[in-house]
Amino acid sequence: MIPDEPLHIEQVVVHHVRLPMRAPFVTAWGAQRQRDVILVEAVAAGAGEGLAGWGEAPVLAQPAYNEETVATAWHILNDFLVPLVLRTAIADPRDIHGRLAAFHGHSMAKAAVEGAVWDLWAKRSGRPLRELLGGTSVRVPAGAVVGVQDDTAALLRQVEAKLAQGYRRVKLKVHPGRDVSVIKAVRDEFGDIPLAADANGAYGVEDLPALQALDAFGLAMIEQPLPWDDFLGHAHVQEHLKTPISLDETIATVGHARQALALGSGRIVNIKPGRLGGLAPALAVHDVCRAARVPVWCGGLLETGVGRAHNVALASLPGFLLPGDLAPPGEYLVEDIVEPPLILDRDGFVPVPDGPGIGVAVRRDRLAAYTVRRAVHRAGK
Repeated sequence: MIPDEPLHIEQVVVHHVRLPMRAPFVTAWGAQRQRDVILVEAVAAGAGEGLAGWGEAPVLAQPAYNEETVATAWHILNDFLVPLVLRTAIADPRDIHGRLAAFHGHSMAKAAVEGAVWDLWAKRSGRPLRELLGGTSVRVPAGAVVGVQDDTAALLRQVEAKLAQGYRRVKLKVHPGRDVSVIKAVRDEFGDIPLAADANGAYGVEDLPALQALDAFGLAMIEQPLPWDDFLGHAHVQEHLKTPISLDETIATVGHARQALALGSGRIVNIKPGRLGGLAPALAVHDVCRAARVPVWCGGLLETGVGRAHNVALASLPGFLLPGDLAPPGEYLVEDIVEPPLILDRDGFVPVPDGPGIGVAVRRDRLAAYTVRRAVHRAGK
């Protein structure tokens, strides 16, 4: 097949995978103690023996970050999205997002299908995904995330360990009543390190004084202080804050990005392909923000190496000016399912895989060991 020939998917396998985590990951909306994700494997007609594209739906344990769960993603993928892709001749991987828009919402499920197509397209052409997306960096800066800790001494030990590993920025999860004291403790212990806070929408506009109290600590950003749909509230809070607000859950579409920038709801945007529905809308948000001179960075959702490799390729684009939540999955999973593993170098950067597609291969033995269920779809059946 020539690289620009339309792609016809002949088989899609949907895998529900459950992976043990090294430790619970705690945020304002709950704790993640094991990692259930959905992986989508796509094989194209005539693409070559063993050539498959992989995508990931990084759904979380409960519908708190967005509306999706493993159960919803499994249903939507198997009953709607995969059958549509099997009926579709794909002229360009950017086309998939528009075709899946026939179904409302379910961005993470859509991102899994779209990601598998991007990976397969890049592999078929023998090109790294980074190159296909227009990325320019061969390594990307990584920031560390430290979850909510009731024990401040334990939190400080975690921050110390992340700094020793070389991470370029540390982000602390905060919520009302556990914010100023945590940030102050880290500043007192470690001084002027690159530091950010992430609230996961735990505050309201009425909490403006508590958020203003964080201005004293020179934070790189306060991520998503208010609920996801409060564009006007974020604009009001940002107007009265020195610290930049970084928008995460608020930006679920390209339209949301345009509205938020027009309103002044934040000064930084976190781009997650899973939240947006795939790489094509992530590229569009990147372009909107770059045109507006708004820096972006790539967030994470505790992905396996499949989803994290997609994110790293995306983060190689020129608008990604800030360290992303791109810790190698081996940091939080007992065992990842790809090889070679993604790594953090001594300078706090993650090298972008340079092999075809996402540049990492799924270990079939590990996939089998952690698979809960799988569904096989074939074209014409």
